[in-house]
Amino acid sequence: MPDLLIELFSEEIPARMQTRAGEDLKKRITDGLVEAGLTYAGAAAFTTPRRLALAVEGLLAASPTIREERKGPKVGAPDQAIEGFLRGAKITRDQLEERETPKGAVYFATIEKAGRPAAEIVAEVLEATIRNFPWPKSMRWGGSSLRWVRPLHSILCILTSEAGAEVVPIEVDGIAAGDGTEGHRFMNPGRFTVSSFEDYSAKLKRAHVILSAEERAEHIWNDARNMAFAAGLEVVEDKGLLAEVAGLVEWPVVLMGEIGAEFLDLPPEVLQTSMKEHQKFFSVRNPKTGRIERFVTVANRETADQGATILAGNQKVLSARLADAKFFWENDLRVAKADIGAWTKALENVTFHNKLGSQGDRIRRIAALARELAPAVGAEAGQAEKAATLAKADLSSEMVYEFPELQGLMGRYYVEAAGEDAGLAAVAQEHYSPLGPSDDVPTAPLSVAVALADKLDTLTGFWAIDEKPTGSKDPFALRRAALGVIRLVIANDLRLPLDRYIDAQLLRHKSHAHNGDAALTDLIDEIADHGVFGAAFVAVKEKLGENALLEKVGQEVPDLSADLLAFVHDRLKVFLRDEGIRHDIIDACIAMEGNDDLNLLAKRARALNTVLATEDGENLVQGFKRANNILTQAEEKDGVEYSFGADAKFAETESEKALFSALEGAQAKIAPALKAEDFPAAMSAMAALRAPIDAFFEEVQVNTGNEVIRRNRLNLLSQIRQVCSQVADLTRIEG
Repeated sequence: MPDLLIELFSEEIPARMQTRAGEDLKKRITDGLVEAGLTYAGAAAFTTPRRLALAVEGLLAASPTIREERKGPKVGAPDQAIEGFLRGAKITRDQLEERETPKGAVYFATIEKAGRPAAEIVAEVLEATIRNFPWPKSMRWGGSSLRWVRPLHSILCILTSEAGAEVVPIEVDGIAAGDGTEGHRFMNPGRFTVSSFEDYSAKLKRAHVILSAEERAEHIWNDARNMAFAAGLEVVEDKGLLAEVAGLVEWPVVLMGEIGAEFLDLPPEVLQTSMKEHQKFFSVRNPKTGRIERFVTVANRETADQGATILAGNQKVLSARLADAKFFWENDLRVAKADIGAWTKALENVTFHNKLGSQGDRIRRIAALARELAPAVGAEAGQAEKAATLAKADLSSEMVYEFPELQGLMGRYYVEAAGEDAGLAAVAQEHYSPLGPSDDVPTAPLSVAVALADKLDTLTGFWAIDEKPTGSKDPFALRRAALGVIRLVIANDLRLPLDRYIDAQLLRHKSHAHNGDAALTDLIDEIADHGVFGAAFVAVKEKLGENALLEKVGQEVPDLSADLLAFVHDRLKVFLRDEGIRHDIIDACIAMEGNDDLNLLAKRARALNTVLATEDGENLVQGFKRANNILTQAEEKDGVEYSFGADAKFAETESEKALFSALEGAQAKIAPALKAEDFPAAMSAMAALRAPIDAFFEEVQVNTGNEVIRRNRLNLLSQIRQVCSQVADLTRIEG
């Protein structure tokens, strides 16, 4: 069984595209081979800045011969139908076979598809892959019609067996496949031939090319750590940067340089970001002081002076970059100390969204909501409002303009420099969190209040202007914002009636969208500030009488609020599914009253999930559904509701009497447990009903001929439904 080696050699491939390109090459080639009948034992893709390579082991030498039997038209069918069948099967009439079937004589055809040699199939699959490769961006060059990420220079494609290596005959746009490749651009220019993957890998390494991206990354990291350790320092870990740098070099040479003393007092994050973004340097930190004191760069070649010239050039460019950063830092500090409020005022002229106003408008909305949220999260209302007002001031700073990724972090430095305490300053950095599922969740009350206000304002704002996520499109990261709200609430064990805050913020958006009656706008803002949509809204309507805008707002806000809460519930399902909780269990809990309290909802779902994982819980659901189905059918048939009146004196059997007693005992435990929000205890009491319900259905016939007994038993089933439904809507549990 031969092995296949493919290499597509080109000009430098952007580092960010290499990993995906290797995966695409492997998938497209192997899928094409398997589809054509060529199976294989294993495949591995490799990437360097100038090449994509694929090694396939244990490939079949040829695709197998396939025999296929096709059923055709009936004997005696019109000639047109028979001719069509012959064309589709690619056979002649004399190859047809007549067979008797239960429906009469029918034509059958046996089609034999001969196998093809591997080289022929590989050539077809590789050409199709090259011509249709899914580069994010591609180009044409010269007079070529081929599109590739950078000009493609050569194709290596060989099949290696015991008999030796065979070049697969293929030509794409004038580039004929061969058995040759090139080594390092500078250290080993010139081409050489290879005969197998092992030969290819070994010769590349001798030609100063490390084929494996993982091996290059490991080499870089180990050398960098050893150099830093020898100097009593440590490298700041950055896996993303490491992967990128490994994609920039074929022969990594690690060098460590010094940062000018005049820049060492810059915030470490500024140094780290500037070096990473502009130079692709790793930061080297003094573990005793936390200061960034040196940098690590990775060259693509060895030099006679051991990289001294390269380091000198890098340090010169770095000094120029850091001089800019130092200027921004010092200038920003002067502004922050003098009047940080000037930055916030400047945001009045910065548009957040053309339908949602300026950044200044947004800050005022967030500050108002943060003030409302503060008591619920344990923060002081005035401090929360002040923190929200200052949290985005750094968006006007020169440093954040140059390095947008430092927003929030620089805000913490600047707010503290303005004389505010560290807790309030930390809000500027922490209120953006959590940004993703693995990001840390703020726990300081001030940060939690502003972070929630920020995310809720984003969600309600885009809901108010009907810019909701659709399918996979979410340009304003609203799914991330909803997940952030969920994580903030649950991680901090908060009890928030979310619907009330959603209503308040939707009202603010509707108010700010109205440019007419100032008095009416003030009244709508007042409703939002009081946060009791129903009562406050009715009071204002009575005060104003008929008002078209007020009527429109009153109609829109509840619908938008319900729709947004449903969106948050969908994100909660994703969040809880990661804990192993089924969607139907979450649905059963969402159906209960108070479902805008996400923390309460999550606790209920976790407790129900634990109970349903037991045999008692699983069987109880079946018993509940049986009771509910019998009861529903009887109510539909009789046209009455059996919801009260079950009396133990009409019980005829021991199991019936036991069920009355069990329901009474369960209710005595469930009601106080739910009041105390002790869901595990409530669920456990419910699960204890499994045995008496099972015994009841085994011994008792509900729809008996005695109408008095039948009605009593139906009311007993209603009592089962009522007791169990206090905990969750078990009708939504599947299975």
